[in-house]
Amino acid sequence: MRAFASFELIVCWAVWCSIPLFRAPLRQNRPSVTATPPTIAGLLLELASYAVALGWRAPQPAEQWRLVASMVIAPGAVVLFWNAVAHLGKQFRIRAGLYIDHQLVRTGAYAYVRHPIYASMLGMLLATSLLATAWPAFALSLVLFVAGTEIRVHTEDALLAARFQGEFAAYKKAVPAYIPFVR
Repeated sequence: MRAFASFELIVCWAVWCSIPLFRAPLRQNRPSVTATPPTIAGLLLELASYAVALGWRAPQPAEQWRLVASMVIAPGAVVLFWNAVAHLGKQFRIRAGLYIDHQLVRTGAYAYVRHPIYASMLGMLLATSLLATAWPAFALSLVLFVAGTEIRVHTEDALLAARFQGEFAAYKKAVPAYIPFVR
């Protein structure tokens, strides 16, 4: 079962990484407002969380429940990412920012969480960690990920609040950031 779970996770990572290449616009020459420094800082912390999870292996094979949980979470994270990028369309970008014609997306996954791409990233981190990461590294990777994601969420929320004001305030009040049911 471990071999199958590992194979599934590798396939999910391959598909997950290909989504921006095939589903998102790569080059956009439209005016935008961008918040680069906090976005890069948050992204570096998120990447560090993956490095910790991948670099500190569990001394023994994962328990059965961890394998099953990983096998359920990874495909769900891929579907969530695909849905989020599909609903963002031409607004998808890596650095926090708003295009001149940006619209507030509240359909698809955005009806359940304001930042479904971060939820998907968290799902892939959890799936990876559950499969093969030692518990101390699992905890450290989660702390790094949440720290980085919180930076990015606050940056993006500030941009959206400045542009969409009351409409975004109502959306923020009604929909959690990136973990369903957690305000």
